[in-house]
Amino acid sequence: MLTKTNPAILYFGTPVVLVSSLNTDGSANLAPMSSAWWLGWRCMLGFGARSATPQNILRTGECVLNLPSAAMAPAVDRLALTTASDPVPESKQKRGYRHEEHKFARANLTPVPSEVVAPPRALECPIQLEARLAGSHQIGEDNVAIRGKLIALEVEIVRVHADSSLLVSGAPDRIDPDQWRPLIMSFQQFYGLTPRLQKSTLATIPESAYKMQPVPLVEETVKCGLVNADQ
Repeated sequence: MLTKTNPAILYFGTPVVLVSSLNTDGSANLAPMSSAWWLGWRCMLGFGARSATPQNILRTGECVLNLPSAAMAPAVDRLALTTASDPVPESKQKRGYRHEEHKFARANLTPVPSEVVAPPRALECPIQLEARLAGSHQIGEDNVAIRGKLIALEVEIVRVHADSSLLVSGAPDRIDPDQWRPLIMSFQQFYGLTPRLQKSTLATIPESAYKMQPVPLVEETVKCGLVNADQ
C-alpha cells in the first residue's frame, strides 16, 4: 500500500564526491557532496550557492572530483559539518558547522598534484577526475523561497585517474563495475553497493557506443572562460 508523504529531502542515493578546489588564498579546499551525476564526460554538481566550493569553481574554473570507496566512509565523515567559509554563514552555524582551514589534514588524506588543473587530487581515493567548468545554472529561480540559494555546475572531465585494480583485465580503458565499490549517501546515511544482482540486458550495448566525441587530450582542451557567480 502506498502512502502520501512529504519528506524534507529527496536524497534517494547517489555516490559521494570529495571535491577539491582552490580557496582565494591559494590553499586547497576539500568538500564532501553527493548531488552529482554524470553523462558521458560531463558531470553536474549541485551545491548551496553560497558555499565555498562552488564559489571557488566559479572563480577558477577548475576542480577535482575525488571518488571515495565504501571503505573510506570514516575519512569522509571527518569532514562532516566543516566549511572553508570564514566566517561560517549563519545558515550553516545553525546546523552546527564550524570553520576548518586544513581539510585534507582533517580527513587524513594526502593532497597530490593534478596533471591538468590546479587543485590537488586526494591520493587515497581510487578514482580521481580532473575537471574544468563548462557552465552554471541557478536552481529554483521560479521559487522565491529558494531563489539564489542553489546552483548546479556543469564540469567537463579532462583527465581520469583510476586504481589499476578497478580496470577490466585486458581493457585498460574500462572500469570494472564488479571491482568498483563507491560510497553511497542515502538520506544522510552511508551505504555501499551489494554484489551484482543479475546480468543487465542494457549491458549488451558496448560502452564505446555511448562515446559522443573523442576524449580531449590536454593539448586540445581549451580552458573555459570563468562564469560569473550571478549567472
